[in-house]
Amino acid sequence: MKMLTDLFTTDYGLMSIIGIFMMIIGTVGAAVIMNRKMNEKPAPPPGSKTPV
Repeated sequence: MKMLTDLFTTDYGLMSIIGIFMMIIGTVGAAVIMNRKMNEKPAPPPGSKTPV
């Protein structure tokens, strides 16, 4: 119980919570962006002529 009290009431505990949430948000954000990039259609190679 003392551990939870320290986590939510002290400055170092609150900074730890903020750090943990930032890491979770960053990981989820990176996973979403990478998933979108992997599902994109490939771009044509540079220098290739597109048919008109």
